[in-house]
Amino acid sequence: MIRVAINGYGTIGKRVADAVNAQPDMEVVGVSKTKPSAEAYIAAKKGYPLYIADISKKEVFTKAEIEVAGSVGDMIDNADVVVDATPGGIGASNREMYEKAGVKAIWQGGEDHNVAGFSFNSSCNYNDAIGRQFVRVVSCNTTGLCRVIKAMDDLFGVRKVRATMVRRGSDPGEVKKGPVDAVVLNPVTIPSHHGPDVLTVIPDIDIVTLAMIVPTTFMHMHVIQMDLESGGKKEDILKAFGDHPRIGLVKGSTGIKSTAELKEYASDLGRPRADLWENCIFEDSIAVIGSEFYCFQAIHQEADVVVENVDAIRAMTEIVKDPAESIRITNSSLGFNAI
Repeated sequence: MIRVAINGYGTIGKRVADAVNAQPDMEVVGVSKTKPSAEAYIAAKKGYPLYIADISKKEVFTKAEIEVAGSVGDMIDNADVVVDATPGGIGASNREMYEKAGVKAIWQGGEDHNVAGFSFNSSCNYNDAIGRQFVRVVSCNTTGLCRVIKAMDDLFGVRKVRATMVRRGSDPGEVKKGPVDAVVLNPVTIPSHHGPDVLTVIPDIDIVTLAMIVPTTFMHMHVIQMDLESGGKKEDILKAFGDHPRIGLVKGSTGIKSTAELKEYASDLGRPRADLWENCIFEDSIAVIGSEFYCFQAIHQEADVVVENVDAIRAMTEIVKDPAESIRITNSSLGFNAI
C-alpha cells in the first residue's frame, strides 16, 4: 500500500484524502490543519490522523476536543508521498522539508511550475512522471484545457487554440471575499496565465487564453476555439469525447444550460459533494466550421484535479506504469463514470 500524507486539509486536500482512501492500493496516514476548524472536526470523524505544523498549539486543539497525532514532520516520516494542498504560495516553502525527509511530494496548480520542475496531467504526460520525486498537478482550468486539447490533437492535429475562461468568483464555502457585483478582467492583459501553464504540459501547442471573473461560485466556463490540421466531423468528435474517461458530454435533452443546473445534476447523481471530476462539454455547443472547432466546457474548480493527484501518486511510486490502467482504477474506485 502507498502511504499518503495530505498536508493541508482544505478544499482540495479533503477531496484528495477521500479519493486516496477509496483506492485499493493507497492509504491515508494523516492530514494536517493549522488550527481547529469544521474541517478538522470532519477529519477526526472520518478517522484521519490529524497532524499540526506547530506542535506548541496542540493544547488549542485539545481544548476543542480534537485529538492531535503529532507534528507535520511526524506525518511526513510515516509517508511515501505527500500531497501538498496548502494555500497557493505556501507549498513552495515546504519543499526543503520534503527534500530533507527524502519523501516524494505533489504540489497543486497554485504553485509555480518550478516548484517541482515538472507539471502533470494524466491524459498527457503520465509516463514522464514515473519515478519522479516531485510533481506539480496543474490547476483546474489547465487540467480541463489539457484534456480536451490532447484529445483533439490526437484526432486531428491542433494548429492553435484560443480560449476564454469565465471564472467563478470564489468557492462556495468561502466568505472572506465577500459579495461580488462585477465582471472582473483577470487579468486585463492578454494572455492569461492559463495558456503558458498549458505549455508546461503540452509544449508544442500554439495557445492564447483570456480570463475574467464573474459573481458565481458554481464552476468555470470555457469558450474554446481550435484550428485543426485536418477537418474534423462532429460525429467523430462526439465519439472521441464519449470514449474519453475524463470528458463528459452534457446532452441537450437534459435541458441543462448553466453551471448551477449542472451541479444540481451531479448532486442528483449522488456524486460526493456533487463533484464533477470530468470536463463537462455541452454536446450541442460542439461545432466544426471549416477547419475550426468550437465548444463550451464547464470545469468544476474543486474537483477535476483530485483524480489527477491520485494518478500522479501511482506514477511517482511506479506502482502502475500504464496511464490508462491508473485512470481506470482511480475512476472505478470512486464509482465515477463520465456524465
